[in-house]
Amino acid sequence: MLSSATIRLLRIPFSFFLSPIYFFALAQVEHIKWVNAILIFFILHFLIYPSSNGYNSYMDRDTDSIGGLERPPPPSQQLFWLTIVLDCLGILLSLLIGLVFTVVMLFYIGASKAYSYRRIRLKKFPYLGYLVVILFQGAVTFWLVYYGSSQEPGITVPWQGMIICSLLVGGFYPLTQIYQHKQDLEDGVMTISYKLGYIGTFIFCAVVYILAWIFMAQFFIGNKQGHQLLLVGIFFIPVIVYFMRWFVLVRKNYREANFKNTMKMNWLAATCTNISFLILLIWRWIE
Repeated sequence: MLSSATIRLLRIPFSFFLSPIYFFALAQVEHIKWVNAILIFFILHFLIYPSSNGYNSYMDRDTDSIGGLERPPPPSQQLFWLTIVLDCLGILLSLLIGLVFTVVMLFYIGASKAYSYRRIRLKKFPYLGYLVVILFQGAVTFWLVYYGSSQEPGITVPWQGMIICSLLVGGFYPLTQIYQHKQDLEDGVMTISYKLGYIGTFIFCAVVYILAWIFMAQFFIGNKQGHQLLLVGIFFIPVIVYFMRWFVLVRKNYREANFKNTMKMNWLAATCTNISFLILLIWRWIE
C-alpha cells in the first residue's frame, strides 16, 4: 500500500508544467500515429516525470518548499523503489513504440538520475546542470514525441523545434529555482539562478525567451504559418505581463521571489502555453 507521502512526492500535477513541450512537438507532426502519441503522453507524464520528481525528492530530502509542494513530507524507501518501478514500466512501454525510441528514453532516464544522484549530482554544477535540463526536457523530449508519434518510420526530426523547446525550458527553468537559493546552498547545490542573482535571473530568462521567439518566428514563418505564430503570441501576453509585474516586485523587495509567486508563474505559463499549443494541434488536425 502506497503511503500518501509517497504519492505526494511524485508530484504528478507538476507534469502539467512540462506538457507544453509535448503538445508543441505533437502539433508539428504531419501524420500522427495516435496510439503511439497517447502512449507517449502516458509514459512521460505519469511514469517518467513523476519518477524523476520522486527520485529527486528522495535524494534531496527537502524540508522547505519544492516545485509543486509548499510543505513536502519526508521521503521513504518506498518512494525510492516506486521510482525504479515507474522507470521500468516506462522502458517496457517504450519498447512498444520502437527500439530507437527506447534507447533515447534510457538516456533521458539516465540523465534524470545523474542530475540528482548524490555521487554524480549534476544539479550542483550551475551551468552543466542547466544545460542538461534544457537539453533533455527540451530538445530530447521534442525528439521523443515527434519521432515516436509519427507514422513515417525513420522520419527526420526538425532541429528548429528541438532548439525552440530547449530555449523555452531554458527561459523558464531558472525562475523555478529563484526561491530556493538558501535551501540549495545548504545542500551544497549552487544553481544557475543563485549565480545570476534575483535580478540577473529575470534578465537572463527574458533574453533566452527572446531567443526562443526568434527561432519560433523563423520556424513558423519559414513553414508559412504566420497565423499560428500570432496565435501563440496572443496567449503569451498574460505570461509576459505577469513576468514584468513580478520582476518589478522583486526589484523592490527580494522576498517577492518566493514559492507562492513562483507557482503562480508556473501555472499561468503552463496554462497559456498548453492552450496555445493544443489549439495548434487541433488546427493541424482540421486542416
